[in-house]
Amino acid sequence: MTANLTPKATFDFVNVLSQAAAKYREPKSIRPNAEILVKALLQAEKTAKQQKLTYPFEFLLGKWQLCFVTGTKKNRGSGGIVLGNGFYVPKFITIHVSFYATLEQDSDRGEIANQVELNPVSLKLTGPVQYFGKKNLLAFDFNQMIISLFGRVIYNRAIRAGKVQTEDFYNQPIAKLPFFGFFLVTEDFIAARGRGGGLAFWIRET
Repeated sequence: MTANLTPKATFDFVNVLSQAAAKYREPKSIRPNAEILVKALLQAEKTAKQQKLTYPFEFLLGKWQLCFVTGTKKNRGSGGIVLGNGFYVPKFITIHVSFYATLEQDSDRGEIANQVELNPVSLKLTGPVQYFGKKNLLAFDFNQMIISLFGRVIYNRAIRAGKVQTEDFYNQPIAKLPFFGFFLVTEDFIAARGRGGGLAFWIRET
């Protein structure tokens, strides 16, 4: 089933997330508070499960700026994992994730680039991805690190900590790899839950 973002619940999570995306781009604007945004993300995730929404890999392609993220913490009572407090990424630091498809037609394979910029330093991690469309899961592994200073590359090496070599990546079970479970994908923003349980909300780079 393809995406139908018309919210069936009374709480209009689409409007909240749209406001958050728009206000984050504006300087000194009033954004939806963290509690409301977490509620909107959880409602979006619930709706995606109820409606069994699926998104093709091509909808994720492009460059996205991380806008909002939550951590996780252990529940002292049950020992399980619960969401921590969410927060907007400060404007003095820019975090982007980019997804690229391979040249193979109708392929769910590609590359990921995750870049953190805190002028004048830039850290970029790259590696392969594989998308499992029926579950909206994107598995990835970073195997290359690039560090730049004032726009000049000063370090470009393979990462030994990468779990697998690129040629073996596509043969690995997803349970052994980091992944994002996307539950909302629009033209302007995307949202996912990471393997560790935290939520992330990105807006398209303009």
